[in-house]
Amino acid sequence: MEQRTHFFFAVRIPEETKRIMKDHIEKIKIDLPFSRWVHHQDLHITLAFLGAAAPEKLALAENNIKEVLRDTKAFTLKINKLGIFGQEDSPRVFWADTEESTELKAIRKKVFSACEKAGFQLETRPFRPHITLARKWNGANSFQMELLEVWNKLQPEHLSFQANDVALYRTHLQQTPKYEAITLFPLQT
Repeated sequence: MEQRTHFFFAVRIPEETKRIMKDHIEKIKIDLPFSRWVHHQDLHITLAFLGAAAPEKLALAENNIKEVLRDTKAFTLKINKLGIFGQEDSPRVFWADTEESTELKAIRKKVFSACEKAGFQLETRPFRPHITLARKWNGANSFQMELLEVWNKLQPEHLSFQANDVALYRTHLQQTPKYEAITLFPLQT
């Protein structure tokens, strides 16, 4: 079966922050048995998932995003806690959350609108910014929400980073890491 390439726009996480997150993930893995852990180089905050895309439609989305982000300033994000998506006793996604950010919401709105203007039909669920760390709970026992407190032991202060750009990523499902930033859209510093 042929694997189709998918594309998405996301806030890139700086290398230093990815390194810190990698160290945290290695410690968290001991207590949280998830089936698949995200490679630290693949950490990001998705703004718009496009799926498979025709080249001309993708080019139009890139042009639109270049235009709408032209005067957008870089901003600081703070990673402040862990969370899950899915059933509480057997979550399907394990993630790190960011503190509320009006700048992030504004950029997401611009990117989302630019993609829709290019003809993409996007996810309609409310935007919940997060950094996926792992997928599919694989513990012998049910997941317990108290396990999320492990973050406070690792990171007593919030982990901050500068969001300097948005990237268009291409997936390579048979590789590790699996996401390749193919176009960068720098934010003003």
